Amino acid sequence: MSEHPITRAVRTRVERTNEMEHSSPLFLTSSFCFDNAEDMRAAFADETDDNIYSRFSNPSVQEFIDKVCALEGAEAGFATASGMSAIFSTFMTLLSAGDHMISFNAIFGSTHTIITKYLPKWGITHDYLAVDQVESLKTLIKPTTKLIYLETPTNPGLDVVDMQRVVDIAHEHGVIVVVDNCFATPIFQRPIEFGADLVIHSATKWIDGQGRTLGGVIVGKPSLIKDIYTFCRSSGPALSPFNAWVLSKSLETLEVRMERHAQSALTVAQALEGHEKVSWVKYPHLKSHPNYEIAKRQMSSGGGVVCFEVKGGIESGRNFLNALKLFSMTANLGDARSIASHPASTTHAKLSEAERQQVNITPGLIRLSIGLEKVDDLIADVVQALEKA
Repeated sequence: MSEHPITRAVRTRVERTNEMEHSSPLFLTSSFCFDNAEDMRAAFADETDDNIYSRFSNPSVQEFIDKVCALEGAEAGFATASGMSAIFSTFMTLLSAGDHMISFNAIFGSTHTIITKYLPKWGITHDYLAVDQVESLKTLIKPTTKLIYLETPTNPGLDVVDMQRVVDIAHEHGVIVVVDNCFATPIFQRPIEFGADLVIHSATKWIDGQGRTLGGVIVGKPSLIKDIYTFCRSSGPALSPFNAWVLSKSLETLEVRMERHAQSALTVAQALEGHEKVSWVKYPHLKSHPNYEIAKRQMSSGGGVVCFEVKGGIESGRNFLNALKLFSMTANLGDARSIASHPASTTHAKLSEAERQQVNITPGLIRLSIGLEKVDDLIADVVQALEKA
């Protein structure tokens, strides 16, 4: 019987112990024992799949990886301590001195910092292009180009990149495509189905879903994951077994949570459209989104994030945030509790004003991560805060 990926993710678990427990056990151990010297030698020689040390592998961590692979349609993966360690480890594994990479300029602020400040220290160069200039990839690819990196939808502006076109152009030139799928989650979007070579998640966000813990994961082609594993085994950005156990349990409810998040997010976005104090609203499955048709093709739903611009600039934006009563102001998204943030002064503050303008991070831009509260209460809170903006 062929099982749905969500069914496989719910039922995937490590082997039971002699106690035959229903919930997966937690393997809080730094190392693993062997019956004899020969078994230990074989494990260190990579002749077996035995666990050696939890920096390398751990049953609780592997269960989490296997579930993400099931959801994304991936063959292999590796889990890291955070989403940013997943991104950095991928870059460090796949890029060498003299290599060139391409990224769309609408990316998370910390990723931008790695690309522009740290990769150049190792002689790795880059080019940026706008999300609506996919065809320009052809002119930017060089003989030294090894990797194309993108987010879709983007953080925080919710731009949508045509993954199929990116993959087609990249693979014509033998270039690896890496997609950050954090905002959509594998419930609404599976980049591997469009040909992406690797998919990255900050599991801290929607995968955890309750703002409890940190984690990251990379899934995709086994040959690439093997290289990433080798780098991470030595450099050490491993996901802790406890965090993996928490995240693995979270995956069992990811679909039902994301459906509620997305339904509420669309309702909030529709309520904001046309409000006299709002300049514009962006949500991938709003018909007014500039890439609505691409979003409908790539995503089965629009996700749980809404962004909009408050009229009046940075002062009105701050007034709006300060007037909110239900929404939390915190440096996160993907929580059961709704969150409001001001990207220009927080997550993307290290970008120059010109760089922010290029990716439409305006002074009055507000990013809402829609939680699991009743949507009528959320809309009422947003409306009363707008009146005071």
